[in-house]
Amino acid sequence: LKFSKASERCFVTQPTLSMQVKKAEDLLGYPVFDRTTNPLSLTPYGKEIIPVLREILNENDKLKLINDRMAGRIKEEIRVGIIPTVSVYLLPIMFQRFSAILPQSRLVYHEYQTEDLLSELERGNLDLAILAGPYHQAKWRTIPVFKEEMHVYTPRGNNSQISIADLESLHPWLLSKGNCLRTQVMNFCNITRDSAESSWDYFGGNLDLLVEMVNSNGGYTILPSRYKSSKEKKGYRKQLMSPYGFPAREIIAVYAQRSYKNINLERLIKELQLEYRHQETEQLYVLDWK
Repeated sequence: LKFSKASERCFVTQPTLSMQVKKAEDLLGYPVFDRTTNPLSLTPYGKEIIPVLREILNENDKLKLINDRMAGRIKEEIRVGIIPTVSVYLLPIMFQRFSAILPQSRLVYHEYQTEDLLSELERGNLDLAILAGPYHQAKWRTIPVFKEEMHVYTPRGNNSQISIADLESLHPWLLSKGNCLRTQVMNFCNITRDSAESSWDYFGGNLDLLVEMVNSNGGYTILPSRYKSSKEKKGYRKQLMSPYGFPAREIIAVYAQRSYKNINLERLIKELQLEYRHQETEQLYVLDWK
C-alpha cells in the first residue's frame, strides 16, 4: 500500500489524504494502517474493518443510484441471462411486457448455456438468471417460475402418445454438451453416451435443426411443450408416457439475496408466473439437468 498512489487515484495531495485517513482512524478508535512497515500494511483491525467499510460504500452507491433513478436522471440497467431453449419462445412473448412494466429500466438480455449462465451470475455480470432447475445454493434466491412438459418429436407410431420403450430402437437427435435439455433427455430416456454421440457430432443449441433432422432422417428428439417450430410436421409431436408421470422441466429464476434491483427483478418474475403457470398440467415429473 502506498499513500502516493492512493492520493493520485483520489485526486488529492498526499498530505491531504494522510490527514483524512488519520481523522478516520481517530473517529474509529483504532489504527487501520501499520505505518512502521514498508510498504504500508493493514493492522489486524484494518483487515477486519476494510470489508465492512467497502460494504458501507457499496450501499451508499446503491442509495445514490436509487435516488437518481427515482428522479429520472438515469435508466437502471437490468441484465437478464436465459438459457437458449427457454429464450427462443419466452422473449418474443415477454419482451414488450417486460419493457412496459419497467419503462424506466434498460433491460439487456444474454443467452448462455446453464453452467456459463451460473458462472456469469457468480461474477456479477448478470442480475437475473432464468434456467431449468432444480438448483439450490444458500447465497442465491431461487424462485420456481413454471413447469413445462417435454414432448417427443418423431414419425414413429400413429397415436398422440409414445412410451420410452418405443424410443429404444430410434436414433436420438440431441443438443450439444452443455445444454441442460440434453442431459435431462439422456437421463430420462436411458441414452448412453455412445448412443448419443454416434454419427452426430453437433455443437449448438438450435432446436429447429433437430426438428429438421427428424424430418429428414427419422429417429426422435425432445422438445419443450411451449416451443413451436414452423418446420414441424403434423402428427410428429407426441406426449411421452412413463411410470413416473409426464416428463417435465421446472424453469426457475435465480438472483442475489440482497440487491437494490430485487424489487424490479421480482416484478419480472411475477409477470412470467402470470403468463405461464396457469398452463401447467398435472402429473408432471421434473427431470434433473445434472
